[in-house]
Amino acid sequence: MPRLFTALEIPRDAALSLSLLRGGLPGARWIDVENYHLTLRFIGDVEGHVADEIANALDRVHRPSFPLTLSGVGAFGGKKPHAVWAGVSASPDLVALQSEIDRQRLGLPADPRKFTPHVTLARLRNSSPLDVAQYLSARGNFSALAFRVGRFVLMSSRDSVGGGPYIVEEAWPLTGADARASSRFASDADASRIMR
Repeated sequence: MPRLFTALEIPRDAALSLSLLRGGLPGARWIDVENYHLTLRFIGDVEGHVADEIANALDRVHRPSFPLTLSGVGAFGGKKPHAVWAGVSASPDLVALQSEIDRQRLGLPADPRKFTPHVTLARLRNSSPLDVAQYLSARGNFSALAFRVGRFVLMSSRDSVGGGPYIVEEAWPLTGADARASSRFASDADASRIMR
């Protein structure tokens, strides 16, 4: 049973910039560079027929391609930090894409958490708040070159430590995206859309 979520992929150049943030934090389990992504909507563990219904609902999402810049770092967990992440510069286009995906409902209840766009860099185990604060302080001016978001994807993961490996199950181009990139997308006509 796949664990699904919608996401943006992080292109190679931006991922290499993110990889420079690895290290220097005791208790961190660093995410593999090839697994960097920006989650738009967590869906969870679903049966194959539900996955197909979700893919059909995502066919209704139509948004333009847009630029995105990764910028800044932060942590989740406050006094008990459990993850460090790279943030995103303000992007109305990103918020609009995430909102449109969320409006499809996908057979899910509304997500009670506020959308906080980020790329998880590491999951933390027993990292002290002081170590995390020092790590963030030393890297607070992080910024990567902007890249163009040309598609969003439905990804799956199998239950494992730290997530991953992540698999792109299906992709949807954004309007105005490079046609060469869209040639890699799965066909919308596939009867069996999501790996079971």
